[in-house]
Amino acid sequence: MSDRARAAPDRHHGGGACARAACAPGAGRAPDADRVEWGALLAYGALGLPLAFAALPIYVHVPRLYAEGLGLSLALVGAVLLAARVVDAITDPLIGWASDRLPRRRLWVALALPALGAGMLGLLVPPAGAGGGWLFALLVAVSLAYSVASIAYNAWGAEVASTPAARTRFVASREAFALVGVVLAAALPGLLGEGGIGGTAGVGQSAVATEGGAVGGVGASGGGGDGGAAGLARLAWLFLPLLVVFGLWTLWRAPAPPRLAATHAPMWRGLRAALADAAFLRLLAVFAVNGIAAAIPSATVLFFVADVLQAEALAGAFLALYFLAAAAGLPLWTRLSQRIGKLRAWLAGMALAVAVFAWAGLLGSGDLFAYACICALSGLALGADLTLPPSMLADLLARGRDGRAPARSRALEAGACFGWWSFVTKANLALAAGLALPLLALLGYAPGAREPTAVAALGAVYGFAPVALKLAAIALLWHGRAVLDPGMGDDPPGIATCVAPTSVDRRRTGNGSG
Repeated sequence: MSDRARAAPDRHHGGGACARAACAPGAGRAPDADRVEWGALLAYGALGLPLAFAALPIYVHVPRLYAEGLGLSLALVGAVLLAARVVDAITDPLIGWASDRLPRRRLWVALALPALGAGMLGLLVPPAGAGGGWLFALLVAVSLAYSVASIAYNAWGAEVASTPAARTRFVASREAFALVGVVLAAALPGLLGEGGIGGTAGVGQSAVATEGGAVGGVGASGGGGDGGAAGLARLAWLFLPLLVVFGLWTLWRAPAPPRLAATHAPMWRGLRAALADAAFLRLLAVFAVNGIAAAIPSATVLFFVADVLQAEALAGAFLALYFLAAAAGLPLWTRLSQRIGKLRAWLAGMALAVAVFAWAGLLGSGDLFAYACICALSGLALGADLTLPPSMLADLLARGRDGRAPARSRALEAGACFGWWSFVTKANLALAAGLALPLLALLGYAPGAREPTAVAALGAVYGFAPVALKLAAIALLWHGRAVLDPGMGDDPPGIATCVAPTSVDRRRTGNGSG
């Protein structure tokens, strides 16, 4: 992308007073600034496939592989998984801070991918006699490599585009590839194994874990037995060429992020600075509440399909429909955000999810067509959740770099922000399972239950709890609209305002590789 394009003003971000002052003849409109070549979008998004592909087996298949395949006790496996997750969560903000000390996004990704490939192979193809120490070491190694790659990759996408619309397109490309990676990683172990993973694991039982967040219960459905171990071993070897092909595609062909000067803030000061920014903290809070709302159904969907709808065999089909609808909705939300703004588009997506999912808790045995409609429409709403929040974060980062942040705010650092973003994402996964599953037990539900009160409790937790959380997220987002989008309400939605040319980013020193 050229220097001229990088310095172009954002068409959709500016507020009323600034926009009106800039609409003199010759003021800097950039009608082509939002245009991004398809080759650039695809090249950037490609890495999303192997990263999503790698995340799923860690949550789904590893526990049973080591418990049944290697004979470790469930208590030991659970303790190791918990310890590894604590290390993983703590290190994410630190990785973000470190990436800002050396803001070369492409370099961080290139260094992390070989470690990720080697770690996945060691984790999914363990040697005979591997114990808890091996499991912990490989889990930490894989998690660290994955976090380094994903945080740098997300920051790269936030920095590479010069306008809000272009940033949304880059995020949508990444999430589209990630959805393909989820489905592939979900389906392949059963196809590659001898008789399937534990006889039951398929698209439904696997895909839910990565996108929604089931780290317990659902994860027990795959990875055990000789056939399961064989399928996971083949999956690990298949992952390596996928990582090489799609990783090189991004590293070689994706647009280079701008070269930024390194930050020198001490570790804790740099991390606190992100949380001290009112707009980022508000966006992070909305993202957290909305993420838990999305993760609770993911942690309970298999129970709901089996015991409420009594259609366990169709779980995979329902989830495939959900993810396909999410992928199909990405262009819709991208286009809508250009017309009415990202904040309004995200509000619309959450409102659609509430309107649709409010009916899920009222379903009963045999209501398959109604549930299929809910899956399709809530999957469509998921496209907004996947695309718009990270794109709004990218806009906040650009606002600070271009000198458009409030006077009391300092420019945000992409690495620190995406480090906290990754931390919250993983916390959402743990909180959803940690809250929903014990609540179900407290209400008298156990898997396989058919008692009316137990089934009603499952339906309420699955259908009504997420709606309440979504409504809270909507309220938080609407209440913080003035902070997140200072121009919201100054101009009619859908009208592209003319804004004065912004100063060239003071931290940029060129367009070299990141």
